[in-house]
Amino acid sequence: MTELLVHPYRQQDVARVHDLIALFSEYPNLLWLAPDLEMAARAAELRAQHRLQTPDALIAATAIFCDASALITNDPIFKRIPELEIVVLDDYV
Repeated sequence: MTELLVHPYRQQDVARVHDLIALFSEYPNLLWLAPDLEMAARAAELRAQHRLQTPDALIAATAIFCDASALITNDPIFKRIPELEIVVLDDYV
């Protein structure tokens, strides 16, 4: 969500920010989780093992913690993590 809101915030488009928050607040089958200590520790481990930036490590740790069937992204860096099924959108368009 953070990445989706950067552009509207830069444009000072508060209405778009509120629209996106409203949309994703009610999106079906979408679960919002706050990182806990276990996820933070797993993120640190992934960061160390795969040379990830902290935000990417947190995303990966959350996907692993939630037993996600796949991580859909446009960043191929996640392919470094063998325990995740990675779907890179650019590979399909």
